[in-house]
Amino acid sequence: MNGFPTNDFLALLPIAILTVGALAVLLSEVFLVSGRRGYQAGITVVFAAAAGAAAVLRPVSGYVFGRQAVADDFSAFVTVVVCGGLALSALIGAGWLRARNAERGEFYALALFGSAGMALLGMATDLLVAFIAIEVMSLATYSLAAYLRRGKRPSEAAFKYLVLGAISSALLLYGTALLYGASGSTLFAELAKGRGSSLYLAGLALVASGIAFKIAAVPFHAWTPDVYEGAPTPVTAFMAAGVKTAAFAFLVRIFLSAEAGTVAQASAFSGILAGLAVLTMIFGNLLAVPQRSVKRMLAYSSVAHAGYLLVGVLSASVAGAREKALAGLLFYLAAYAATAIGAFAVVGALERRSRLDDEPAEAWDLERFAGLARRRPALAFAMAVFLLSLAGVPPTAGFVGKLYIFQAAVGAELYGLAILGVVTSAMGVYYYLRVVVYMYMRPAVGESETLSSPAMSFALAAAVAVVVLLGIVADPVVRLAQAAGAILL
Repeated sequence: MNGFPTNDFLALLPIAILTVGALAVLLSEVFLVSGRRGYQAGITVVFAAAAGAAAVLRPVSGYVFGRQAVADDFSAFVTVVVCGGLALSALIGAGWLRARNAERGEFYALALFGSAGMALLGMATDLLVAFIAIEVMSLATYSLAAYLRRGKRPSEAAFKYLVLGAISSALLLYGTALLYGASGSTLFAELAKGRGSSLYLAGLALVASGIAFKIAAVPFHAWTPDVYEGAPTPVTAFMAAGVKTAAFAFLVRIFLSAEAGTVAQASAFSGILAGLAVLTMIFGNLLAVPQRSVKRMLAYSSVAHAGYLLVGVLSASVAGAREKALAGLLFYLAAYAATAIGAFAVVGALERRSRLDDEPAEAWDLERFAGLARRRPALAFAMAVFLLSLAGVPPTAGFVGKLYIFQAAVGAELYGLAILGVVTSAMGVYYYLRVVVYMYMRPAVGESETLSSPAMSFALAAAVAVVVLLGIVADPVVRLAQAAGAILL
C-alpha cells in the first residue's frame, strides 16, 4: 500500500518481538493441559534474546514517525540491557514462583509487555511518545508488584506504586503541555526554542520531577523501599534493572537536547539535576546504613546509585566530557543491571517463605545471611561478588562504572559532585560489607531453608560472570558504550 510507513514500523521490530512474546505466553495458557509451566520462562528468554538481536542488527536506522523516535546505537544498547535483565529475571522468577505454587503465564507476559515499554522509551525523542512508553512500562510493573496476592505487602506496595506513579505521570504530562506552550513542539530537539521563558522553566521542572520519580531520586524516592520490599523479589530485580535503565535513557536524551556547552552555560535544568544528585547520593546512602532488612537496604542502595548516574548525566552536558560521561553512564547501567538482579536473586533464594496466606516475619533479615558461606558457599560467593561490585571495589564491573563516571565529572569540572560521589561510595562500603561479614564470619541462626533451582543457578552464574568479566575485561563493552553514546554527541 502506497504511503504505508514500512520503515517506521520496521524500526520497532524489537518492541514487536517482545509484544508477540507476551501474547504467545498468554495464548499458551489457553492450551495448557498440565500444571507445568517451566517452558514459559524459556519462551521469555528466547523472545528477549530475539528482541536484543533485532535491536543490534537493526533493519532500519535513523529517525522514524516524524522524528518522534529513533533507532540508533544508543537505543540498541538500552534495548540489549533491558532484554538481558528480562531474561535473567525470568530465569530467577521460574524457580521462585514454582516454590510458592504461583507460576502463571501472566507473570512472564507482563514482564515482556513492560520490557516493550522500556525499549520504546529508549527510542523516544518526543515527549508524547515517551509518555506512552512510560505508561506501558508502568502499568506492567504496577501489576507485577501486586502479582503475588498473599498477605498485605504486595497489595500495599502495588497500590502505593500506582498512586505515586499516577502523580508522576500527571507531572510529566503537565510539564509536557507547558513545554509545548513555550516551544510549540513536543520534540526533544525543538524544546530549546522556548528557552528563557517562565513557561519553559516550569515545564522543565515538572518533567524533571516526573522522571525523578521513575529513577527514584531524592526527594521522590519515598515509594522505593516499600515497593521494592513488598513486590515479589524477581519483580523487584526486574524493576531495579529495567525501569532504571529506560528512565535514564529518557533523561539523557531530553537533558542533552536542553543542555549543551560548558558549566558556565548550564541552565535551570542542570541546577535541578545537580540538586537531585547531591540529595540522592547523601540520603540514599545514609538511609541504607541502619537497615537490617537486606532487601530494603538494596532498595536504598538503588537510590544511591541513581545519584551516581545523575552525576554522569550532568557531566554529559559539558562538551569536553560528554564522550566519557555517556560511555560511563551506559556501562554503569549495564553493570548495575546484572549486579542488582544477581543480588536480589540471592535475597530471593534465602527469603523466608510464607505458609498459606501468612506473611513471613523478618523474611529478609540480616540474620538469614549468617553462616551462608558454610551452608551454601557458591551462593555466598555470588552475593559477595555482587555486593563488592555495588560498593565499587576492584576488580568488579561496579568499580569500572564508578571510575568512568567520576573521571567524567572531573573532566566536566564538576569537582564537588565527584568528591561527594567518592565520599558517599566509601560510606556505602560499610553496609555492603556488613552482609559479607554475616555470611563469612557469623554462625548460622535458626532454620536454614534456601531455594535452589537449575534456572536460578544458571542466572546467578551468568550474572557473576558478567560482573567479573566487565571488571577485568571492560574495554570491549566500553567501546560499544562509546559508539552508542557517540550518536548523541
